[in-house]
Formats: sequence, structure tokens, C-alpha cells
Amino acid sequence: MTHSFRAHYFHIIWSTKNREPFISSEIQFLLYNYIGGIIRNYNGSLLAAGGTFDHLHLLIGLSLPDKFSEFIRDIKASSSAWMKQNTSQKYFAWQEGYGSFSVSYSSIEKVYHYIKNQEKHHKTKSFDQEYLELLEKHNLSFDKRFVLG
Repeated sequence: MTHSFRAHYFHIIWSTKNREPFISSEIQFLLYNYIGGIIRNYNGSLLAAGGTFDHLHLLIGLSLPDKFSEFIRDIKASSSAWMKQNTSQKYFAWQEGYGSFSVSYSSIEKVYHYIKNQEKHHKTKSFDQEYLELLEKHNLSFDKRFVLG
């Protein structure tokens, strides 16, 4: 084989520090666009972004996930600085960790709709419930006392 082809898709989730309601509906679109720019700097694409006032979900395509931790760290640090500079949220911060789940190409549409329907979804389920369910669905082991920080 003379060429290598790689396609990797991820559903990434994290919340604001202490689940503070920092992400207003007015700022979401701008924040998601800013994050999309960071992702493009890594030759990736933001396929969907959604969330509520205290967390976000990203569906991304990334052809070279070699430095994935650095990629996430850059998104979180840069978007946190952007929020402090461009909103009234001078004490804005993201939670320390994140959830990252691989997505098969055949499931992209399903995850896309899940992310786009976050506001409706969270009328009946908290972020904490959602996050724990996703960890369980992906068969990850965790200690409930520490996972939500």
C-alpha cells in the first residue's frame, strides 16, 4: 500500500468548573465558532457543537490524532481565555478533565443529532446523569465519588 488514509471521529464532552452557568445562549454560537477555528488549526473539523449553560459537546473529525491530549488542552485553555476576554465571565474556567468517545463513521449522524438536541435532552436529565450514563455505555470503570469533580 503506497498511501495511508486516516479518519477519526470523536464525541468530546466537558463542563464548566463547578458546573457554573457561564455559557449563555447568546455566547454559545461565538464560542463554538472560536473552538471550530482551533480545531481547524489542527487540520480537524468541527461537525457539531452543542450543550447548555454548564457544559459542551463536540463532534469532531481529526485525521491526525497523534497529539490528542495537547489538542484538548489547547481547545480548553484558548477558549477559556477567549471567554474571559470576550464576555462578562471574568472567572470562567473549564473542569479539569473531559470525556472522549470514539465514533464510528456509521454513527456520526446519530451523535450529531444527539449533540444538536442538548437543550431538549437536558429538560429531563442533568449533565451529571448524562455523563455517568455515557461512561457506563462505553464500559469505562470509574469511581462516582471522584468522576464529577
